[in-house]
Formats: sequence, structure tokens, C-alpha cells
Amino acid sequence: MSASYESQLNDWVNKEKLGVDLLNSVGTLMYDKGIELILFRNQLLEIGVSELMNSISYANNVVNRKVNIETAAALAGKGQQLRLKAIVVRRLTDAQIIKRADLLRNDSVHGAFKGVVDVDLANQAIVVNGQVIKFIDGGKPEYIDYTIHGINNALLIDNTGAFTDKEALSRHLQSKGVNKVLLTAPGKGIPNIVYGINSKEIDVDTTDIFSAASCTTNCIAPILHVVENKYGVNKGHLETVHSYTNDQNLLDNMHNKPRRGRSAAINMVITSTGAGNAVTKVIPSLAGKLSANAVRVPTPNVSLAILKLNLHKATSLEDINETMRKAALTGNLVNQINYQVDPELVSTDIIGNTCCSVYDSKATIVTEDGEDIVLYVWYDNEFGYTKQVIRLAKLIAKVRRLTYY
Repeated sequence: MSASYESQLNDWVNKEKLGVDLLNSVGTLMYDKGIELILFRNQLLEIGVSELMNSISYANNVVNRKVNIETAAALAGKGQQLRLKAIVVRRLTDAQIIKRADLLRNDSVHGAFKGVVDVDLANQAIVVNGQVIKFIDGGKPEYIDYTIHGINNALLIDNTGAFTDKEALSRHLQSKGVNKVLLTAPGKGIPNIVYGINSKEIDVDTTDIFSAASCTTNCIAPILHVVENKYGVNKGHLETVHSYTNDQNLLDNMHNKPRRGRSAAINMVITSTGAGNAVTKVIPSLAGKLSANAVRVPTPNVSLAILKLNLHKATSLEDINETMRKAALTGNLVNQINYQVDPELVSTDIIGNTCCSVYDSKATIVTEDGEDIVLYVWYDNEFGYTKQVIRLAKLIAKVRRLTYY
């Protein structure tokens, strides 16, 4: 027993040593050659050996293919494609800069920022890991001159919530230095894009304003895309169990929408969601087939989409799960769908997941005739959605790295 224990422990230590060597090579390739190594969607830069070994374990459990530290496969691409040059705020003050730096250093959900954040009030900037990020007063966006800050031909990402249609967003294009705009919400009169689904249909040369749709639309679109293409959807209902958001009240108070005025911290709140209609802008064949509603719950992050679908072509529990497993590992949606087999999966396990759709295979329900299914899809409505926004931003800016599967 002791010999077996020592043998197994020594074997693990040797694997960790190989992991250290690999991670050292990752840093060298990134900083000396501009090559970024990715293992099953996860960046290998600035992670620990335990995180590396966990990614390899995931591959063994889900991919069903023997992967070990000695032969770990990776994807290569050019690093540092996008650089954040400036943050535009509605009213610029020193206190605004200091507070933004503090919010970056510490996050109540995602934890402490693993880097260095310095404040440079003299230059109205913060410096993050050596990169200077200017703060700009954006009270009147059309009058901003970005070029005086060394910003030219920029992609502006609007997450203010103040501008949601083409006319309002066009104000950004009247400024000096901006030539593309990306909205982080559903937009009116502009292309609504879910990266990986309809992102290949846009012409970034002739289009100037884009929408990355909503976090919920990014969650359900990849799953619905797979189901619609293989089985066909006759009709269905989406119920999203969503963490409370900043537009709700912490305590009971006035609100311009029903129920959202009640305390978000202690209530489950039934409200509306536009994701059912929004997804039809991404997958037009679903028009008129989906109803949708939402329940806001007292959690700060991570949400759950429940899809009840009636299918044109019948399936089975094993078949639908295998279909989603394959979609998560091969094809155009490997960065969007994460396939989970953990029977103990709960919402906090999804925090920090880089995929916008985390498919819970252990929760799937299929009726006996195979015509109706219920799918449970998790999403980190902050981090997972942000990764989708960045993927789309890289596509618009033409700096998306090449990947090899």
C-alpha cells in the first residue's frame, strides 16, 4: 500500500514538473514570438500547474481521448490583437478614475485582479500591467477627438445602455478617431451578431455599427442552432433564471417596470426577456416558434436558460447529449459550447467559464416518444458574454487569430 502510494505520488510530481516546463515555454513563446498557446479554449498564459492539469483532466473525461501532459495538444495564434486605449465616461473626475481602478482591482464575484493597476491622475489614466489607459469625458460623444490621445481608426465598444439604435450609435462615428462601433446589447436597425452563429454573414468592410446581442441570446443561440439544424424545432419556450441586474432595486422602491421595484436581494422576480424574439434575428428559421419569459433570482452572477422544445425529428437522451458533445468539441461552436458531465453542477461552478453556453448533460430531459426535450444551459452572464464580445470585436477589427482543430 505504501509503495503504491509513493509510486502514484511520484508519478504526479513528475507530471507537475513537466507542466512547469510547458508553462515556462508558454511565456517564452508569448513574449518573444507573439505566439499564444490555447488548451481546449483556455489560455495557458498566467495559469498555475493545477489549472493546467485540470484542463487535461477535462479533456480525458469529455473528449474521451487520452490526453496527457507529455503530449498535450495546443492551438497557436498571434497574441495581443486588441489593445484597450481609453475608457469613456459620462462625467470625468479624479474620483471616477480612482473608483474605476478600485473596481478593477477587486471584484465581488470574480475575485482580485491578478495584475498591477496604478492610477495616474496627472495624465487622467490608469496603468494596467504597464499599459496606459486614458479616461475621456464622453458627455457629447460626437465632439470627442480621440486622435489627440493617439487613437486612430478605433473600434468603440458601447456598453452604456444609453444608445441602442442606429441613429444614436452613429453619434460615435462623428467623432475623430472612431470608425467602427460595437454595442453590448440588442440593437435596433443594426446587425445583431452572435459570434460563431451568424458572424460569418457580416461584411466588416461595409458595415460600421454592430450589436453583440444580449448575454441570454448568446447563451441560447448556439444550442438552438445545433438543435434546429439536426432535428428541426416546431415550437418551444425559453425560461431564463437570471441573476439580478443593476436595473433592479436593492430595496423596495419605485421602478418604471412591473415587479422590478421589489427588492432584488430577497425576491424571485418574474419579468420579461426579449431573448426569444432576439434569437430570431440570429436564426431566422425560428421566427414565431418561441415564447419566452424570465425570473430574476437573488444571485449576483451566472444564469440558467431552460429550453423546452418540440422537435420535428424525434431524438433520445443519448442522442441529443452526444450531438451537443460533438458540437462542443468539433466544428464552428467549440468556443461557444462547453459540455458538462458533472452531476453536482451548480451555478457558482460556472463563474469564469469562457463559453457562452454551458450544456448540462446530466439535467437533459427527453420524453418517451422523443419529440419533446428540455435542455438546461448555464452561462456566466458577465464573463462568458464578455468573451463573446471580444471575439466579435476581434473579427470586426480584423485581428482574430487563426485556430486549428
